[in-house]
Amino acid sequence: MPQVSPAHRTLVILACLVIVFAGIKLASSIVIPFILAAFIAIICSPMLHFFARFHIPKGISILLIIAIVVGIGVSLAGLVGQSVTDFSKQLPSYKAQLQDKFVWLINIAATYGVPVDKQQLIKLFDPGQVFDVATNTLSSLGGVMANIFLIMLTVIFMLFEAPTLSQKVHLALDDPEMKMKAIDRFLESINSYLAIKTLVSLATGVLVSVFLWILGLDYFLLWGVIAFFLNYIPNIGSIIAAVPAVLLALVTLGPLESGIVAIGYVVINTVMGNIIEPKFMGKGLGLSTLVVFLSLIFWGWLLGTVGMLLSVPLTMVVKIGLENTEKGKWLAVLLGNVDENKDAH
Repeated sequence: MPQVSPAHRTLVILACLVIVFAGIKLASSIVIPFILAAFIAIICSPMLHFFARFHIPKGISILLIIAIVVGIGVSLAGLVGQSVTDFSKQLPSYKAQLQDKFVWLINIAATYGVPVDKQQLIKLFDPGQVFDVATNTLSSLGGVMANIFLIMLTVIFMLFEAPTLSQKVHLALDDPEMKMKAIDRFLESINSYLAIKTLVSLATGVLVSVFLWILGLDYFLLWGVIAFFLNYIPNIGSIIAAVPAVLLALVTLGPLESGIVAIGYVVINTVMGNIIEPKFMGKGLGLSTLVVFLSLIFWGWLLGTVGMLLSVPLTMVVKIGLENTEKGKWLAVLLGNVDENKDAH
């Protein structure tokens, strides 16, 4: 059998990856609900263990969990749905007012001798598009949740299989003595990450809504829900969530209140993201900051908004898979952070 050079092998692997990614993107309408169902099942699995402590039958426990999830979803849709509709109607007016503020700032800059081409700058940077990002995020999530029946049905079957999943994976990988710690570490890490991130995101959304309600900002529930969802996006999610609320405060309340809104977001996200979350999450999942950001871009391109929200867990799947192959360990090291790699050595 002729020898295959490393360069040829690399090209073949890259070509296979391109084909796989193209297939995933084409089948995204099927893949996205399945991935979302998998992570909903992971988040709900601790409740399944909680009900088992009280000797509640598995079938009844799963029905209770599904009722809780659907109840929360319906309540959330009812609370936010009207806000989204009203905000969409007011969007052209808000955009026009924001553009007037932007032109005003350009004119002030011109009085101080800063030459700015007004029309060209407005074409390059339209601040009103920030509002579109917020509404498009919720619209895309709403589009995914249109498959709610399929998602919930998949979650039910996954929860039934959850207690035996670890054992099946070990047996499938020829590990009858249950010594493959990486699989257990992966399941525990993803479960812990999603549970903690969900609670922190929920607390962040509630604090944002209450804070904006106190200030009297319109659609405070809408901004709280956006803060909840975008908090799943590492590094920049909280910034993206803050910008439309700050701009709306500038348009409807004034510059002082807009500054207060910005400071409030900074305080809430600093406390929740840099104090509360690390306290419960510890060292996290061992991904470098650059990898987290690049994974956000990649999974967002591949799977849309859901891919952005789940970029860290999905990247961890890849990282742990690479760690358990001889030829992929070097890439797993590149994906990890410095402290983790030092500890490993």
